[in-house]
Amino acid sequence: MWNEPTKERLAKMPKLYATEHIPTQDKEIHLHFFIGGCDWFIAETDGEDIMFGFCILNGDLEMAEWGYVSLSELRPVKVSGWCEVDCELESIWKVRPAKDVELIRKACRWMLDDDLEVDMEALMNQVTSDCNRVVDTHNRLVRQG
Repeated sequence: MWNEPTKERLAKMPKLYATEHIPTQDKEIHLHFFIGGCDWFIAETDGEDIMFGFCILNGDLEMAEWGYVSLSELRPVKVSGWCEVDCELESIWKVRPAKDVELIRKACRWMLDDDLEVDMEALMNQVTSDCNRVVDTHNRLVRQG
């Protein structure tokens, strides 16, 4: 495994079950493991091996889920005999709530307030366009008598 998290980094994370009271969207994601189209976003750990987080295998957002994974499962994974699972460096990965991790948000179909505003704007534009079309049709029919 490339960039395996240190014991110090793991010690900074919540222990298993420590965030049960926190809504799923607000759970902080402390680690990101990846290889190819597979991603593991980790929220809790036992400090040694077992971790809890969100897993996306082969880019399949429909089947992605929250669950448990272990470092001992990820260490031996290799693609083409040499490409190993990588853990994003602490200097690069910024701890943030699950709702702020784009892949988790897409897989869980969570919308941010910004997403809702964009959707509402598009909806209003569509309604305005539809109303204009109805008015134009009505006016044309009135003129035709």
